[in-house]
Amino acid sequence: MDVAANVSEAPRAALPRWWARPRSGGLAALAAVIVLLPLALANNYFYEVAILVALNATVCVGLNLLIGYAGQISLGHAGFFALGGYGSAILATQYGLPTWLSLPLACAGVALLALLIGRPTLRLKGHTLAMATLGLGVIIAIVITTEDRLTGGPDGMSVPALVLFGWTVSGERTWYWITGAVLLATVWLAFNLIESPRGRALRALHGSEVAAQTLGIDSGRAKLQVFVLSALVAALAGALMAHYTGFITPAKASFLHSVELVIMVVFGGMASVFGAVVGAAVLTMLPQLLTVLKDYEMMVFGAALIATMVFFPQGVVPTLAHWWARRRSV
Repeated sequence: MDVAANVSEAPRAALPRWWARPRSGGLAALAAVIVLLPLALANNYFYEVAILVALNATVCVGLNLLIGYAGQISLGHAGFFALGGYGSAILATQYGLPTWLSLPLACAGVALLALLIGRPTLRLKGHTLAMATLGLGVIIAIVITTEDRLTGGPDGMSVPALVLFGWTVSGERTWYWITGAVLLATVWLAFNLIESPRGRALRALHGSEVAAQTLGIDSGRAKLQVFVLSALVAALAGALMAHYTGFITPAKASFLHSVELVIMVVFGGMASVFGAVVGAAVLTMLPQLLTVLKDYEMMVFGAALIATMVFFPQGVVPTLAHWWARRRSV
Protein backbone atom coordinates (compact mmCIF):
# COMPACT_ATOMS: atom_id res chain seq x y z
CA MET A 1 0.00 0.00 0.00
CA ASP A 2 3.03 2.23 0.49
CA VAL A 3 2.91 3.48 -3.09
CA ALA A 4 5.50 6.18 -2.50
CA ALA A 5 8.11 3.54 -1.63
CA ASN A 6 7.88 2.09 -5.13
CA VAL A 7 9.29 5.21 -6.75
CA SER A 8 12.98 5.03 -7.55
CA GLU A 9 15.00 8.20 -7.46
CA ALA A 10 16.86 8.96 -10.68
CA PRO A 11 19.97 11.15 -10.74
CA ARG A 12 19.06 14.74 -11.43
CA ALA A 13 22.06 14.99 -13.72
CA ALA A 14 20.38 12.54 -16.13
CA LEU A 15 17.42 14.84 -16.61
CA PRO A 16 17.13 17.48 -19.32
CA ARG A 17 18.25 20.94 -18.27
CA TRP A 18 14.74 22.41 -18.31
CA TRP A 19 13.58 19.58 -16.03
CA ALA A 20 16.44 19.84 -13.56
CA ARG A 21 16.14 23.63 -13.47
CA PRO A 22 12.44 24.25 -14.06
CA ARG A 23 12.63 27.98 -13.41
CA SER A 24 14.72 28.40 -16.55
CA GLY A 25 12.12 26.89 -18.84
CA GLY A 26 9.57 24.54 -17.34
CA LEU A 27 7.66 27.18 -15.41
CA ALA A 28 7.73 29.49 -18.42
CA ALA A 29 6.41 26.66 -20.60
CA LEU A 30 3.49 26.11 -18.23
CA ALA A 31 2.73 29.83 -18.25
CA ALA A 32 2.81 29.81 -22.06
CA VAL A 33 0.36 26.90 -22.17
CA ILE A 34 -2.02 28.72 -19.83
CA VAL A 35 -1.81 31.92 -21.90
CA LEU A 36 -2.16 30.25 -25.31
CA LEU A 37 -4.69 27.54 -24.46
CA PRO A 38 -7.75 29.84 -24.82
CA LEU A 39 -6.98 30.02 -28.54
CA ALA A 40 -8.03 26.35 -28.74
CA LEU A 41 -11.06 26.57 -26.42
CA ALA A 42 -14.06 26.87 -28.70
CA ASN A 43 -16.86 27.30 -26.15
CA ASN A 44 -17.71 27.42 -22.45
CA TYR A 45 -17.68 23.64 -22.13
CA PHE A 46 -13.99 23.49 -22.96
CA TYR A 47 -13.35 26.31 -20.53
CA GLU A 48 -15.15 24.31 -17.83
CA VAL A 49 -12.91 21.30 -18.49
CA ALA A 50 -9.81 23.53 -18.41
CA ILE A 51 -10.90 25.03 -15.08
CA LEU A 52 -11.46 21.56 -13.63
CA VAL A 53 -8.02 20.50 -14.87
CA ALA A 54 -6.39 23.53 -13.22
CA LEU A 55 -8.09 22.90 -9.89
CA ASN A 56 -7.30 19.17 -9.87
CA ALA A 57 -3.72 19.91 -10.89
CA THR A 58 -3.40 22.41 -8.03
CA VAL A 59 -4.51 19.76 -5.52
CA CYS A 60 -2.19 17.15 -7.06
CA VAL A 61 0.86 19.42 -6.91
CA GLY A 62 0.30 19.84 -3.18
CA LEU A 63 -0.46 16.15 -2.69
CA ASN A 64 2.67 15.23 -4.65
CA LEU A 65 4.79 17.16 -2.16
CA LEU A 66 3.41 14.90 0.54
CA ILE A 67 3.49 11.58 -1.33
CA GLY A 68 6.30 11.99 -3.83
CA TYR A 69 8.78 14.04 -1.84
CA ALA A 70 8.00 13.35 1.82
CA GLY A 71 6.99 9.73 1.16
CA GLN A 72 3.77 9.97 3.19
CA ILE A 73 0.64 8.43 1.67
CA SER A 74 -2.72 10.15 2.17
CA LEU A 75 -6.08 8.61 1.27
CA GLY A 76 -8.17 11.38 2.81
CA HIS A 77 -7.19 14.52 0.94
CA ALA A 78 -10.64 14.85 -0.61
CA GLY A 79 -11.83 15.67 2.90
CA PHE A 80 -9.62 18.78 3.01
CA PHE A 81 -10.80 19.69 -0.49
CA ALA A 82 -14.44 19.50 0.60
CA LEU A 83 -13.85 21.32 3.89
CA GLY A 84 -12.42 24.27 1.99
CA GLY A 85 -15.57 24.55 -0.10
CA TYR A 86 -18.03 23.89 2.71
CA GLY A 87 -16.16 26.13 5.13
CA SER A 88 -16.24 29.13 2.82
CA ALA A 89 -19.90 28.49 1.93
CA ILE A 90 -21.00 28.14 5.58
CA LEU A 91 -19.12 31.24 6.71
CA ALA A 92 -20.67 33.25 3.88
CA THR A 93 -24.26 31.96 4.10
CA GLN A 94 -24.69 31.15 7.80
CA TYR A 95 -22.55 33.88 9.33
CA GLY A 96 -22.81 36.60 6.71
CA LEU A 97 -19.10 37.03 6.04
CA PRO A 98 -18.08 38.43 2.65
CA THR A 99 -16.70 35.73 0.40
CA TRP A 100 -13.33 37.47 0.04
CA LEU A 101 -12.96 36.87 3.79
CA SER A 102 -14.77 33.54 4.14
CA LEU A 103 -12.48 31.83 1.61
CA PRO A 104 -9.12 32.53 3.33
CA LEU A 105 -10.66 31.88 6.76
CA ALA A 106 -11.91 28.48 5.59
CA CYS A 107 -8.46 27.62 4.22
CA ALA A 108 -6.82 28.75 7.45
CA GLY A 109 -9.26 26.59 9.43
CA VAL A 110 -8.42 23.54 7.32
CA ALA A 111 -4.70 24.20 7.80
CA LEU A 112 -5.23 24.39 11.57
CA LEU A 113 -7.21 21.14 11.51
CA ALA A 114 -4.43 19.46 9.51
CA LEU A 115 -1.91 20.73 12.05
CA LEU A 116 -3.86 19.28 14.97
CA ILE A 117 -4.57 15.96 13.25
CA GLY A 118 -1.16 15.62 11.66
CA ARG A 119 0.80 15.62 14.92
CA PRO A 120 -0.44 12.18 16.07
CA THR A 121 -1.25 10.77 12.62
CA LEU A 122 2.14 11.30 11.01
CA ARG A 123 3.83 9.23 13.69
CA LEU A 124 2.39 6.26 11.83
CA LYS A 125 4.04 4.75 8.78
CA GLY A 126 3.16 2.68 5.74
CA HIS A 127 -0.14 0.81 5.86
CA THR A 128 -1.15 2.26 9.23
CA LEU A 129 -0.70 5.83 7.98
CA ALA A 130 -2.77 5.05 4.88
CA MET A 131 -5.54 3.60 7.03
CA ALA A 132 -5.44 6.58 9.40
CA THR A 133 -5.81 9.10 6.58
CA LEU A 134 -8.53 6.95 5.05
CA GLY A 135 -10.39 7.03 8.37
CA LEU A 136 -9.96 10.80 8.55
CA GLY A 137 -11.49 11.24 5.12
CA VAL A 138 -14.42 8.97 5.99
CA ILE A 139 -15.09 10.90 9.22
CA ILE A 140 -15.11 14.21 7.35
CA ALA A 141 -17.51 12.82 4.73
CA ILE A 142 -19.86 11.48 7.44
CA VAL A 143 -19.88 14.77 9.35
CA ILE A 144 -20.62 16.74 6.19
CA THR A 145 -23.45 14.37 5.28
CA THR A 146 -25.10 14.26 8.73
CA GLU A 147 -24.80 17.92 9.77
CA ASP A 148 -27.61 18.91 7.42
CA ARG A 149 -28.44 22.13 9.27
CA LEU A 150 -25.10 23.56 8.20
CA THR A 151 -24.20 21.59 5.09
CA GLY A 152 -27.55 20.70 3.56
CA GLY A 153 -26.91 17.01 4.15
CA PRO A 154 -26.64 14.54 1.26
CA ASP A 155 -28.25 17.04 -1.12
CA GLY A 156 -25.42 19.55 -0.69
CA MET A 157 -25.71 23.30 -0.40
CA SER A 158 -25.64 26.39 -2.55
CA VAL A 159 -22.48 28.48 -2.54
CA PRO A 160 -22.58 32.24 -3.14
CA ALA A 161 -20.58 33.82 -5.92
CA LEU A 162 -17.07 34.95 -5.09
CA VAL A 163 -16.96 38.72 -4.61
CA LEU A 164 -13.56 40.40 -4.40
CA PHE A 165 -13.86 43.95 -3.04
CA GLY A 166 -17.10 44.64 -4.87
CA TRP A 167 -16.24 42.73 -8.05
CA THR A 168 -18.31 39.59 -8.61
CA VAL A 169 -16.25 36.86 -10.23
CA SER A 170 -18.35 35.27 -12.96
CA GLY A 171 -17.98 33.71 -16.37
CA GLU A 172 -15.89 30.77 -17.49
CA ARG A 173 -13.18 32.92 -19.03
CA THR A 174 -12.65 34.91 -15.83
CA TRP A 175 -12.51 31.74 -13.75
CA TYR A 176 -10.08 30.22 -16.23
CA TRP A 177 -7.56 32.99 -15.65
CA ILE A 178 -8.02 32.86 -11.89
CA THR A 179 -7.56 29.09 -11.63
CA GLY A 180 -4.68 29.20 -14.10
CA ALA A 181 -2.94 31.84 -12.00
CA VAL A 182 -3.51 29.79 -8.84
CA LEU A 183 -2.03 26.70 -10.52
CA LEU A 184 0.99 28.64 -11.74
CA ALA A 185 1.55 30.12 -8.27
CA THR A 186 1.25 26.67 -6.68
CA VAL A 187 3.80 25.18 -9.08
CA TRP A 188 6.16 28.09 -8.43
CA LEU A 189 5.76 27.59 -4.68
CA ALA A 190 6.39 23.85 -5.03
CA PHE A 191 9.61 24.41 -6.99
CA ASN A 192 10.85 26.94 -4.45
CA LEU A 193 10.17 24.47 -1.65
CA ILE A 194 11.83 21.56 -3.46
CA GLU A 195 14.98 23.54 -4.25
CA SER A 196 15.27 24.90 -0.72
CA PRO A 197 17.10 23.21 2.19
CA ARG A 198 13.68 22.13 3.48
CA GLY A 199 12.98 20.40 0.17
CA ARG A 200 16.30 18.56 0.32
CA ALA A 201 15.37 17.49 3.83
CA LEU A 202 12.10 16.06 2.49
CA ARG A 203 13.94 14.04 -0.15
CA ALA A 204 16.30 12.72 2.49
CA LEU A 205 13.30 11.83 4.62
CA HIS A 206 11.76 9.96 1.70
CA GLY A 207 14.94 7.98 1.13
CA SER A 208 15.40 6.94 4.77
CA GLU A 209 13.80 8.52 7.80
CA VAL A 210 16.43 7.01 10.11
CA ALA A 211 19.28 8.36 7.98
CA ALA A 212 17.60 11.77 7.81
CA GLN A 213 17.30 11.90 11.60
CA THR A 214 20.96 10.92 11.87
CA LEU A 215 21.78 13.99 9.78
CA GLY A 216 19.92 16.15 12.27
CA ILE A 217 16.67 16.54 10.32
CA ASP A 218 13.56 16.86 12.47
CA SER A 219 11.49 14.29 10.57
CA GLY A 220 8.28 14.88 12.54
CA ARG A 221 8.34 18.61 11.94
CA ALA A 222 9.22 18.25 8.24
CA LYS A 223 6.38 15.78 7.63
CA LEU A 224 3.89 17.91 9.55
CA GLN A 225 4.78 21.07 7.63
CA VAL A 226 4.32 19.48 4.21
CA PHE A 227 1.11 17.78 5.38
CA VAL A 228 -0.35 21.12 6.45
CA LEU A 229 0.79 22.78 3.21
CA SER A 230 -0.79 20.09 1.05
CA ALA A 231 -4.05 20.33 3.05
CA LEU A 232 -4.04 24.12 2.64
CA VAL A 233 -3.60 23.83 -1.13
CA ALA A 234 -6.42 21.27 -1.31
CA ALA A 235 -8.71 23.52 0.73
CA LEU A 236 -7.98 26.50 -1.53
CA ALA A 237 -8.80 24.47 -4.64
CA GLY A 238 -11.97 23.15 -3.00
CA ALA A 239 -13.14 26.63 -2.04
CA LEU A 240 -12.52 27.95 -5.55
CA MET A 241 -14.36 24.95 -7.01
CA ALA A 242 -17.37 25.57 -4.77
CA HIS A 243 -17.59 29.27 -5.61
CA TYR A 244 -17.14 28.55 -9.31
CA THR A 245 -19.86 25.91 -9.55
CA GLY A 246 -22.17 27.60 -7.02
CA PHE A 247 -22.91 24.27 -5.37
CA ILE A 248 -21.11 21.58 -3.38
CA THR A 249 -22.08 18.07 -2.25
CA PRO A 250 -20.56 15.48 0.12
CA ALA A 251 -19.28 13.58 -2.94
CA LYS A 252 -16.33 15.98 -2.96
CA ALA A 253 -15.21 14.44 0.35
CA SER A 254 -15.71 10.82 -0.70
CA PHE A 255 -13.08 8.10 -0.57
CA LEU A 256 -13.37 7.65 -4.34
CA HIS A 257 -12.42 11.30 -4.87
CA SER A 258 -9.33 10.80 -2.68
CA VAL A 259 -8.39 7.74 -4.73
CA GLU A 260 -8.79 9.71 -7.95
CA LEU A 261 -6.36 12.35 -6.68
CA VAL A 262 -3.78 9.74 -5.67
CA ILE A 263 -4.07 8.00 -9.05
CA MET A 264 -3.48 11.33 -10.81
CA VAL A 265 -0.27 11.82 -8.83
CA VAL A 266 0.95 8.26 -9.44
CA PHE A 267 0.05 8.35 -13.13
CA GLY A 268 1.90 11.59 -13.82
CA GLY A 269 4.88 10.70 -11.68
CA MET A 270 5.60 11.08 -8.00
CA ALA A 271 8.44 13.42 -7.01
CA SER A 272 7.65 15.31 -10.22
CA VAL A 273 5.78 18.62 -10.11
CA PHE A 274 5.05 18.61 -13.82
CA GLY A 275 4.06 14.97 -13.52
CA ALA A 276 1.32 15.94 -11.08
CA VAL A 277 0.05 18.57 -13.54
CA VAL A 278 0.11 16.18 -16.50
CA GLY A 279 -1.49 13.36 -14.52
CA ALA A 280 -4.32 15.64 -13.39
CA ALA A 281 -4.81 16.95 -16.92
CA VAL A 282 -4.93 13.53 -18.60
CA LEU A 283 -7.15 11.81 -16.05
CA THR A 284 -9.50 14.79 -15.77
CA MET A 285 -10.00 14.96 -19.53
CA LEU A 286 -10.19 11.20 -20.03
CA PRO A 287 -13.76 10.79 -18.66
CA GLN A 288 -14.82 13.77 -20.77
CA LEU A 289 -13.48 12.08 -23.89
CA LEU A 290 -14.90 8.66 -23.01
CA THR A 291 -18.44 9.75 -22.16
CA VAL A 292 -19.78 6.31 -23.11
CA LEU A 293 -17.78 4.89 -20.19
CA LYS A 294 -18.93 7.48 -17.65
CA ASP A 295 -20.57 4.81 -15.49
CA TYR A 296 -17.25 2.97 -15.40
CA GLU A 297 -15.09 5.96 -14.52
CA MET A 298 -13.39 4.29 -11.55
CA MET A 299 -12.63 1.22 -13.67
CA VAL A 300 -10.89 3.49 -16.17
CA PHE A 301 -8.89 5.11 -13.35
CA GLY A 302 -7.99 1.67 -11.98
CA ALA A 303 -6.85 0.46 -15.39
CA ALA A 304 -4.74 3.61 -15.79
CA LEU A 305 -3.10 2.97 -12.40
CA ILE A 306 -2.33 -0.68 -13.25
CA ALA A 307 -0.90 0.25 -16.64
CA THR A 308 1.24 2.96 -15.04
CA MET A 309 2.65 0.62 -12.41
CA VAL A 310 3.48 -2.02 -15.06
CA PHE A 311 4.83 0.11 -17.92
CA PHE A 312 5.75 3.42 -16.24
CA PRO A 313 6.66 2.58 -12.62
CA GLN A 314 8.15 6.05 -12.13
CA GLY A 315 5.12 7.74 -13.71
CA VAL A 316 4.58 8.88 -17.28
CA VAL A 317 6.42 12.21 -17.19
CA PRO A 318 9.63 11.09 -15.40
CA THR A 319 9.84 7.99 -17.62
CA LEU A 320 9.52 10.06 -20.80
CA ALA A 321 12.02 12.61 -19.47
CA HIS A 322 14.59 9.90 -18.74
CA TRP A 323 14.01 8.32 -22.15
CA TRP A 324 14.56 11.68 -23.85
CA ALA A 325 17.72 12.31 -21.81
CA ARG A 326 19.16 8.91 -22.80
CA ARG A 327 18.31 9.52 -26.44
CA ARG A 328 20.06 12.88 -26.43
CA SER A 329 23.14 11.39 -24.81
CA VAL A 330 23.53 8.74 -27.52
